[in-house]
Amino acid sequence: MLRGLDIRDLLIIDRLELDFQPGLNVLTGETGAGKSILLDSLGFVLGWRGRADLVRSGAAQGEVTAIFDLSPAHAARAVLEEAGLPAGDELILRRVNTADGRKTAWINDRRASGEVLRRLSETLVELHGQHDDRGLLNAAGHRAILDRFADHDPLRRATREEWRNRNAAAKALDVARAALAEVAAEEDFLRHAVAELDKLAPEPGEDARLDTHRRRMQAAEKVRADIARAEAILGLDGAEGAMGDALCWLEGAAEGTEGRLDAPIAALSRALTELGEASDGVSRCLQDLEFDPLDLEATEERLFTLRGIARKHDVPADALADLSDTLSQRLADLDSGTERIADLERAFSGAKARYEAAALALAQSRRAAAQRLDRAVESELAPLRMDRARFETRFTEADPGPEGRDEVSFTVATNPGAPAGPLAKIASGGELSRFLLALKVCLTGTDPELTMIFDEIDRGVGGATADAVGRRLADLASGGQVLVVTHSPQVAARGAHHWQVSKRVENDVTLSTVTALSPEARVDELARMLSGDAITAEARAAARRLIGDAA
Repeated sequence: MLRGLDIRDLLIIDRLELDFQPGLNVLTGETGAGKSILLDSLGFVLGWRGRADLVRSGAAQGEVTAIFDLSPAHAARAVLEEAGLPAGDELILRRVNTADGRKTAWINDRRASGEVLRRLSETLVELHGQHDDRGLLNAAGHRAILDRFADHDPLRRATREEWRNRNAAAKALDVARAALAEVAAEEDFLRHAVAELDKLAPEPGEDARLDTHRRRMQAAEKVRADIARAEAILGLDGAEGAMGDALCWLEGAAEGTEGRLDAPIAALSRALTELGEASDGVSRCLQDLEFDPLDLEATEERLFTLRGIARKHDVPADALADLSDTLSQRLADLDSGTERIADLERAFSGAKARYEAAALALAQSRRAAAQRLDRAVESELAPLRMDRARFETRFTEADPGPEGRDEVSFTVATNPGAPAGPLAKIASGGELSRFLLALKVCLTGTDPELTMIFDEIDRGVGGATADAVGRRLADLASGGQVLVVTHSPQVAARGAHHWQVSKRVENDVTLSTVTALSPEARVDELARMLSGDAITAEARAAARRLIGDAA
């Protein structure tokens, strides 16, 4: 509920503070007194796009503050939470417009954008009037209005969920088809490469092992001849044999030398032992260096084949095993791709069918609700002296989407036999006002937390029709809050709270002011509305009768 509106230095308002109340709040005054300025000011603080030259002449800036009461479940709280703004039982909006056109906004004393203000305004205020392009006259919102009227939230949630599932299935199918097409384009390459790698059967680390083995064999080939010659010289046919013979000869001659050969014999024995160990070591080395030339040839051929295929695929030789697994899997995907595509097509068909069923259920419920709404609106038109007018909700099929397949528009025919057409184009000013009011009465209860504003919705009607308009506005305000700008005394008499908008001139400057009327002042204002500037006793009496009848 809108509790307060504070306006400073906007247009012809220097300072104005208004405390609004629950129920029907009426604002009256002469034409040009500034009633529309109040709505311009409220629209400004709510972030609505409107006139740019709002700052009062001579002022540095204009400012509007609006205070709203929020219930614990008010939809504005979700907007505040999403925007990272504090939320409480009181919502304070403030917006400043400088003389050079700069605009700055605060929400609960935190800087905020105009976009956040506009999103909040959708949960706070609903404006209706002959130039209402944000509410009932905007055909883009008619489907949502019908859905609120019929309480279609469960059906809409189901349709949105099935739409998401349908899109997910379609995306999965498209991705699989694209992947299959990509793999199919290289089928010949894959089959050749997989066959080649399967035949090669590369192993991790094989390149390093083969290279080490090859180098060892190549090195052995170069040194083995020298080692063999050394083995021959050191062996029994060489140094070892000669030293053995020398030892035998010396040992035989030692008895006649009186010990002079003992030391040489011992040294020769030791040397012969060392020589034997050296000869054995050389022999073992020679054995270790033995290799099959065919093994060297096979090793080199394997190594060169591995490296050649690695260069062809532009990967390290050690990555060939992983490449083989990857290409084999891609080939397997190709071979199983057709079956997978068939599975995904079945999944998409199922998701599409479930979406179509959900959209159809929503469409059927919408059409049934539209018939109820049409009858309800037409029943409200009769007391408004439009009993021959017709209201019809029309449907056209739209592209499928998260809200189903329906486009909805409200059409009217003002007289029997007259063609029906869009609400905003067919009805005249007074007729349009009554259509809007009848429609809004039928929608009462779908948005109880909104402050509803009616801007001269009673224009062009009077007498009993104006009284019927006032009665319905009062009904709408029951349990909520309605603000109405009116020139009709029959409507004003129904108000629970009455403000008079007037102009005054100070120092050759025209200013607008708003005054909360006392019961007696209210009688005078209604008398003025009935009779004009000259308020007569008869006019006061008529005003009192209107107030009495309204009570």
